[in-house]
Amino acid sequence: MNTLSGTAATADPSIPLVVDLDGTLILTDMLHESALQLARTRPATALQMPAWLAGGKAVLKKQISDRTRIDAASLPFNEPFLAWLREQKATGRRLVLCTASHASIAHDIARHLGLFDQVMASDGVLNLSGAYKADALVKTFGARGFDYAGNAGVDLAVWKVSRQAIVVNASDTVAARARALGNVVHEVPGIRGARRALLWLRAMRVHQWLKNLLLLVPLLAAHRLQDIDSLATLSVAFLAWGLCASSVYIANDLLDLDSDRAHPRKRLRPFAAGTLSSLHGAIAVPLLAVASLYLGALVGPQFLAWMLVYLALTWAYSLSLKRIALLDCITLACLYTLRIVAGSVAADLPLSFWLLACSAFLFLSLAFVKRYAELLVQQAAGKTRAHGRGYEVSDASMVQSLGVAAGYTAVVVLALYLNSATVLVMYDTPELIWGAVPIMCFWVSRMWLCAARGQMHDDPLVFAFKDRASLVAGALFCAVLMAASAHYPW
Repeated sequence: MNTLSGTAATADPSIPLVVDLDGTLILTDMLHESALQLARTRPATALQMPAWLAGGKAVLKKQISDRTRIDAASLPFNEPFLAWLREQKATGRRLVLCTASHASIAHDIARHLGLFDQVMASDGVLNLSGAYKADALVKTFGARGFDYAGNAGVDLAVWKVSRQAIVVNASDTVAARARALGNVVHEVPGIRGARRALLWLRAMRVHQWLKNLLLLVPLLAAHRLQDIDSLATLSVAFLAWGLCASSVYIANDLLDLDSDRAHPRKRLRPFAAGTLSSLHGAIAVPLLAVASLYLGALVGPQFLAWMLVYLALTWAYSLSLKRIALLDCITLACLYTLRIVAGSVAADLPLSFWLLACSAFLFLSLAFVKRYAELLVQQAAGKTRAHGRGYEVSDASMVQSLGVAAGYTAVVVLALYLNSATVLVMYDTPELIWGAVPIMCFWVSRMWLCAARGQMHDDPLVFAFKDRASLVAGALFCAVLMAASAHYPW
């Protein structure tokens, strides 16, 4: 058996090479992509999909394709396989695109690539898949009169009647069943085992769970880090909030495929790149949400209520608010601050006005940092507008000004708090705590300096956990608090 670079399938150039689309030529499924686009752009119309499906998959595909438009150039093509197809074409071989996707989609992709001599696809009456595809190809080219490249279990029916089989991006089970037919000459392996698990962790953005350490801030501010019961409760809260956030991250990625594919870095995200199935992502969203709400209920009803507020606000952000300039950053600041509110509820601690005010302005600054960094990337790519956002690239300087102002407002709020009667009571040496002001001033300034230099490639808080200077500033901040309150157990 040969790899993709083998030549067995080119032994007879007169034999046409028939190529499947979904999961083979492209690393995604056009039905899933189109359905997601319809759900994003016309959610009310998307509710009709079960009724369309009742008429058959061919009807469903036609109805969805009539109401959506996929940008063929942005799709995640299987580049190594596509390069091999170009080599086949260069030998004069006839290439045929044969897919269960609707004909309008298939023709758009074929026109974009300029490789295929013929297109066969579903037409609204016949769903050209499995046995139906096999029958159509036998009628057109005769039994054993073509070679076929596919990836799924339904392609076994086609491989049985083809001269040679090319197995592309198939599961271990499908690949084994295809080999048993005895005519497999090429295999292009898909993603397996540990790598797939890592892709799921990346899609869930587990590294973003670092932001959930904000749940501990009320406990830290109250000098109760030695409270084992509260720490245990907050550990469950941390996991619950992380799963909740991951469900929304995945949903956001699925709803934002077009924008992500137009972004220099986000196009590499698992769903945008096609390395994870969008269908599997759609299944994971409710599963993660239900698991998170169950754990949230274990923490307590008030914590669960704030989780529901967070969930509703994140969905509102994903569906519409992220496309509204300024309001998107205010929403992000609220989502950060909600973690602190939920942490105080989970630990049964009173909310501090000073903590909330300082946090709100600080997180607003970080939200503007995030957006400013994205605008710089778009600017470097020669774009005039941030795709899927309400900003022009020329807005970068204004976003920077607003963000810096919000950051220094947070520093002022901290300074006012340090001059309050509460500090005089809580701290043994309140004068020492004034050292926190220049430390925070330095950190805010550094975040904006790194953003202006184009070094802000992650969420600002995640960046801070990776940035040595930020870690040192955080350690010094905590050291100042501990020195000012030496008589408090931490």
